[in-house]
Amino acid sequence: MSATLVEPLLPTKNAARNIRRTVLPNGLLVLTESMEHVRSVSMGVWVNSGSRDEEAGVNGISHFVEHMVFKGTETRSAQVLAREVDQIGGNLDAFTSKEQVCFNIKVLDENLVPALDLLSDLVLHPTFAAEDIERERGVILEEIKMDEDNPDYLVHEVFTQNFWKGDALGRPILGNAKTVSSFDRAVVSAEYGRRFTPSNMVFSAAGRIEHDTFVAQVEAQFAGLAASSGEGMAQAKAPVANPHITLKNKKSLEQVQVVLGVPAPSVQDPRRYAIYLMNTMLGGGMSSRLFQTIREDEGMAYSIYSEMNPFRDVGSLSVYAGTSLDKVEKLLRLTLQEFRRLKDEQVSAAELKRAKDQLKSNIVLGLESSSSRMANLARQQMYYGRFFGVDEITREIEAVTPEMVQEIARELFQGDRIALTMLGNLGGLKIGREDLVC
Repeated sequence: MSATLVEPLLPTKNAARNIRRTVLPNGLLVLTESMEHVRSVSMGVWVNSGSRDEEAGVNGISHFVEHMVFKGTETRSAQVLAREVDQIGGNLDAFTSKEQVCFNIKVLDENLVPALDLLSDLVLHPTFAAEDIERERGVILEEIKMDEDNPDYLVHEVFTQNFWKGDALGRPILGNAKTVSSFDRAVVSAEYGRRFTPSNMVFSAAGRIEHDTFVAQVEAQFAGLAASSGEGMAQAKAPVANPHITLKNKKSLEQVQVVLGVPAPSVQDPRRYAIYLMNTMLGGGMSSRLFQTIREDEGMAYSIYSEMNPFRDVGSLSVYAGTSLDKVEKLLRLTLQEFRRLKDEQVSAAELKRAKDQLKSNIVLGLESSSSRMANLARQQMYYGRFFGVDEITREIEAVTPEMVQEIARELFQGDRIALTMLGNLGGLKIGREDLVC
């Protein structure tokens, strides 16, 4: 069968990057970016659903399937897969997030063909042998225990579960001991078949690559993957954030782990660059307000930062810190004070320029490797259905004004919308809603 719908992706805004897209007859979208100055090729098969698209009874199944795909195919055992990756000097990896699963490999351009064959084989032909499922179950249960022993991970997990309470977005990507223990071959195979369909997948590649040749090679591998029936997999609906206050005692911890957060707009929100810049100024680097105030001026924490967690329809902005019990209430007051300052006072032109320069630098430096560009192509396609060139992004960043930052701060930082989690040896510590006014 022949490929269809071959076209450059927004060429008028993309002159500096050679990006092309092709939709195969079965619905699989193939994206490439040619980078003539490199010798590497990075390829990724992206599944456009993750842990937030799972039912509660199979929480963790996306991550479980990701693990099982590496356990062998109809023609290659796990050992043979590992040996062949090493033989071509490849870096083979995978990850599961709230909204995607990705299988990717990076090789020298001379090894593109065997790498594509290997990546396609493990994605398309996993065997899901019962003995492998049982063995990998033990691995994942240990992974869950390892993460739960990590205070930084645990406080974020507790915060997220309560912030998106009752919704799949709040459940852990790894699942829990009960759900993971219940997975069998029938469950794994059913979830794989439901998610790994052409309309729910994107194949992206970047590096020293020629689009038409690569598309023909991908089509030869994926021609047997049947087109999706009906409208494809339905995505989960947007949840409503829960402004909880959760104080969880864990006496074995030396520090109190703190996460403070608010609902924020989605990844597609047109105000996203104003939010990213506000986050940068608040706690996104060494010159940020929280780092300078809480670490440098007060010496209250070693680790203090803010971060954005935008999803396709909702998001959150949160602050993390670890400190001692006798300092935690002051740390909370100083953090809320910075929220209030962003609402009451417009940021200076100099501070905003510094944040803009930092954000633009992070974006450009993040596109220097073939692997980062491969991921960039897939994510922009899945979230926006189009590509934003660096020049366009730079213009949008430069267009952000102090007034825009203040407006978004006033919207986000409201006392009745703030959620808080504290984890540690808390003693008789009490925090109420009145303590979160800003």
